[in-house]
Amino acid sequence: MTPVRRGRRAGWTAGAAVGLALLCAGAASVASAGDGGARRPVGPSPAAGSAAGSAAARTPAADSADAGFARDMAIHHQQAVEMSFLVRDRTRDEEVRRLAYDIANTQANQRGMLLGWLDLWELPKTTPGGRGPMAWMADGGPGSGGHAAHEGHGAHEGHTAGGSAGAGARPHDVPLMPGMATRADLDRLRAASGRDAEIRYLRLMTDHHRGGVDMARGCARLCSVKAEKRLAAGMVEAQRAELDMMAGMLRERGAGSGP
Repeated sequence: MTPVRRGRRAGWTAGAAVGLALLCAGAASVASAGDGGARRPVGPSPAAGSAAGSAAARTPAADSADAGFARDMAIHHQQAVEMSFLVRDRTRDEEVRRLAYDIANTQANQRGMLLGWLDLWELPKTTPGGRGPMAWMADGGPGSGGHAAHEGHGAHEGHTAGGSAGAGARPHDVPLMPGMATRADLDRLRAASGRDAEIRYLRLMTDHHRGGVDMARGCARLCSVKAEKRLAAGMVEAQRAELDMMAGMLRERGAGSGP
């Protein structure tokens, strides 16, 4: 086995360990995040009423960073899952297929956690009226009515975390959120095969991860639910490791991260 392959195998092992730890922690996090307001008092006792008030105070608002991150990252992750399944059908390269499987599996599970939190908090999966994707990052929290974090993203109102990636009419073929592929990008990936599909996927996923890391760092800074902040910090660690891995895979194929 060559030194490059040995290093890559070590990278896979480390990445898998990070992903497994993240998923195990996330399973417990769903329950702990629910303690912030999903439970309701059963009886009329004063103690129950006091507990309900305390729980309601800990429940994130619909326009909070916690809710915004859960909604937006659920959509962001859905596209990563879609792209990973696309490339697995278009290449026989085991290294790329293994990476795609790991990304699809990890991000599908994380997406379930994020949507589960929204259900536990009894919050809508659709953005509040007048606020586009990423507004929670731009305005630093609820109630300030800020604009979307990136130019061109503030006009997409009412996007839903429960839908498929890029769902909904958009006036132009622009990414819905930072790092996301456009419809044209996805069409070109669908039409590709072999080495061309591998390079397209690695480039698209590199951009996707960079955008995801920025979003996760935003939640680690702005979110108030500790379980969600821990999940976001774990996303940063895991996706940075995968970024390094994908950079090496692109070099092996004589390609850079750009178009």
